[in-house]
Amino acid sequence: MAASVAVAAARAVSWTARAAATGPLLLGPARLLESCARRAVPLPARWSGSSSALGSILGIPAEKPAGALGQHPPPVATSKEEQDRLLGDQPDQPQNPKVLRIAIIGAPNAGKSTLSNQLLGRKVFPVSKKVHTTRCKAQGVVTYEDTQLVILDTPGLTSPFKAKRHKLDEAMLTDPWDSMKRADLVLVLVDVSDHWTRNCLSKEVLKCLSQFPQIPSVLVLNKVDLVKKKFILLELVTELTEGIVNGKKVEVKSAFKRNSSSSAKSLQITQASPPESRAPESHCLQETAQAPEGCRLDNSSDTRASESSLVTEVAQGPKHYGPGDLKNMKGWPYFQEIFMLAALHGEEVDTLKRYLLMQAKPGPWEFHSGVLTSQSPQEICDNIIREKILEYLPLEVPYGVIQVTEMWEEGPSGELLIVQNLLVPRKSHMMMLIGRGGNVISRIAQEAGQDLMNAFLCDVRLKLKVEMKS
Repeated sequence: MAASVAVAAARAVSWTARAAATGPLLLGPARLLESCARRAVPLPARWSGSSSALGSILGIPAEKPAGALGQHPPPVATSKEEQDRLLGDQPDQPQNPKVLRIAIIGAPNAGKSTLSNQLLGRKVFPVSKKVHTTRCKAQGVVTYEDTQLVILDTPGLTSPFKAKRHKLDEAMLTDPWDSMKRADLVLVLVDVSDHWTRNCLSKEVLKCLSQFPQIPSVLVLNKVDLVKKKFILLELVTELTEGIVNGKKVEVKSAFKRNSSSSAKSLQITQASPPESRAPESHCLQETAQAPEGCRLDNSSDTRASESSLVTEVAQGPKHYGPGDLKNMKGWPYFQEIFMLAALHGEEVDTLKRYLLMQAKPGPWEFHSGVLTSQSPQEICDNIIREKILEYLPLEVPYGVIQVTEMWEEGPSGELLIVQNLLVPRKSHMMMLIGRGGNVISRIAQEAGQDLMNAFLCDVRLKLKVEMKS
């Protein structure tokens, strides 16, 4: 029997206002680095190449900051027919097209969809604090000048046991692997605010990387704004990379001051060269002014020889790891770059985006420049409504809700009219979803309607109904 009905109708907003509101929220690194600046610790977003900590330490000239990237991504088509036409159109190839296919993998709730939305400049992927918000792989398209980035947003890598617990489709297990097969580059996202999981890559992620060692990989430390003690990020770098970044040995050392209980931490970086050609100096990233005590190479010749052997082996390229090898691994020693960012606030996302644009190789575009995502409008609507349901319902309750779209049509003034029925298995679930006086379902409809307006750039009138499953 039909219960409560809530309607969320949002007013139309001008193109200019919406484009400004939906652009990436790049706030800069100031807040991220504030506590490090007090200790004279440079912790930029990128750990290799120019304009990075590793680059400046090794004497690579810094790049001049580029202007803001173009931020007027196209809206999503409001009808399936129009979206299918866009997807079927021949790409409007520039004179010298470049393309890069990017797979974003990581543990559930690491922030993959949030990062994808920020890279796209518009929210088309669902985001929630609960795990397994993304249920299947979807593609986002960034077109900038002559370059196209195809972002393969994937479900979080999980085990068959957890998939069965959350009643997940088989696609939740296979989609990340399918995306890796198509990728030119893989971003491995780690939530550094999670004290329980941040010190090592999950076995599923390591297994995925080991199966595709030929694909260049980049480590992205996400949610760094939530880490109060920034020196922890230095330690995480060495743990998640097995102490090797782009063929260079990195190591965090502590130096204890005399007559003091405090210690200073430093990051030691050594070029990946054979023992006979290695420079005698080491380079350090200091946390305090007294850190030179901790910035020294071990005097043991045996230690230097073993380190040189390890780094030289890594520099020769990734090798295939068996299941036995992965058991003892906490990180991946073949990352080419490391980025630190806060995807939710857009901090340093532009730095990553510029890097990805630079990595694109000559090749034909896959999509027309008017395409933002491969998803249908109905899929985007379902995902955004489910995102709100996940946010407002407790525990496992939202995973049992079935969504049925009853109406999808254009209104007399060009607005999009959507009616969706939410089917729940129990009366108690129905009461939770409706809320006292219909306040929960009303908030879900209002917030989902606003997100859909930003995706379609048109007025949206969303009506949600709640019923028991027959």
